[in-house]
Amino acid sequence: MIPMRRFTNHLSRVLLPLAAAAGLAATPKPNIVLIYTDDVGYGDVGCYGATRVKTPNIDKLAAGGLRFTNAHSPSATCTPSRYALLTGEYAWRRKGTGVLPGDAKLIIAPGRETIPSLLRRAGYATGCVGKWHLGLGEGHPDWNGEIKPGPLEIGFDYAFIMPATGDRVPCVFVENHRVAGLDPADPIQVSYGKQIGGEPTGREHPELLKVKPSHGHDNTIVNGISRIGFMSGGKSARWVDEDIADTLTRKAVTFIEQHRDRPFFLYFATHDIHVPRAPHARFAGSSGCGIRGDVIQQLDWCVGEIVATLDRLKLTDDTLLVFTSDNGPVVDDGYRDGAVENLNGHKPGGPLRGGKYSAFDAGTRVPFIVRPPGHVEPGVSDALISQVDFLASFAALTGQKLAEDAGPDSFNVLPGLLGESKTGRDHLVEHAGILSLIKGRWKYIEPGKGPKVLANVHIESRIAPEPQLYDLNEDVGEKRNVAAEHPEIVKELAGLLEKLRDHPRSRP
Repeated sequence: MIPMRRFTNHLSRVLLPLAAAAGLAATPKPNIVLIYTDDVGYGDVGCYGATRVKTPNIDKLAAGGLRFTNAHSPSATCTPSRYALLTGEYAWRRKGTGVLPGDAKLIIAPGRETIPSLLRRAGYATGCVGKWHLGLGEGHPDWNGEIKPGPLEIGFDYAFIMPATGDRVPCVFVENHRVAGLDPADPIQVSYGKQIGGEPTGREHPELLKVKPSHGHDNTIVNGISRIGFMSGGKSARWVDEDIADTLTRKAVTFIEQHRDRPFFLYFATHDIHVPRAPHARFAGSSGCGIRGDVIQQLDWCVGEIVATLDRLKLTDDTLLVFTSDNGPVVDDGYRDGAVENLNGHKPGGPLRGGKYSAFDAGTRVPFIVRPPGHVEPGVSDALISQVDFLASFAALTGQKLAEDAGPDSFNVLPGLLGESKTGRDHLVEHAGILSLIKGRWKYIEPGKGPKVLANVHIESRIAPEPQLYDLNEDVGEKRNVAAEHPEIVKELAGLLEKLRDHPRSRP
């Protein structure tokens, strides 16, 4: 017997062309699974050129779908990218959307349109599993009570999250409105201002560390790793870093299983490959490229588990699956974990220059793979796409119209995402402290002040006092500034960037 959900979706695929021919409105509602990874660079996976690390599950996903070569995260750092992805608004338009501490207030106002609120209105079950890093509550939340507003107040039905990052306290999971596994007799305290409680710190007790910090990251020690910020209590609720990937993947799989009979949206935001890198014993030493390579291969396993679950439940043909990253790569991001010394020829940015935090293209041009529902001709697309476009594109996918004030920078690029068109958006703004503009073959970087090489992480910032212009068709590695040779293009793109900055929206 065919399950009702499968029968209904099969029937819709048969009837939709007939309805369209008759001029009737009919919209299928495929499941949507968005796998949002952390710090994965353009060259970090096999299908984008990596040969030293092995990513068979991600590569197989690309081989059966669409691999995009000019798709971008909205920012070169995590919080602003996540804000822009969920709201359809460039984060640089809003104050307070920079990289947040672990006790920050929620920066997405409840009531504004987001991807989960849009899809919930269309009848979807909406779930968020993994890294959050968008703030919770009104700031400095009581971790021992009800923690709100949070994901549930901006459109998610279910949430199992890390409040911020693995290297920031509190080192606990929050399920819906409460810390998971908390013992009320051992209350949690968190401070980003001064040391609290009697917990040892990495600065005072480096002998207790299994991995030492390279810069910062020397406050409270949890699981042998010192973090940013101070924490006491909550011993029963604290995560074990080596188990994070397993825990989050298991929660994501469970969400899919529980909602198999209705349309669902799963936002699966992995911790990997962010620091601190602590792979499970199954993956430790597996890559031959050090600990960073090991967590890439652990991430690939997570992707494989999601794909296998969809296959097992016979949901593959009914699901739009997206794999991408919140920003580009960084190797040393605060811990002396051997990642730099053990790259072994691996190139995290591939042919691109820069990385996380940088205005060079490796900061935002990231792996971006889409497997549309049903059958699609696999291929490679150079369509210009930003993750800020998901809101408008998912609205189109589900037959909805965005309100005038929703998703001010989100373009409907659904034909490009589904492989029906090789065209994406006309232009996009990249954000890395300063702003850059890509339009056609050209990339313009506005003049700015700051270091040419970012301290500690050893990444070129691309900040310079003069304007920069690169021909990405001829120079994808952005090695030759041709601004002096094309002053008319510099003037045109500088004017467009200024217009976009001054106007509250760019959406057509």
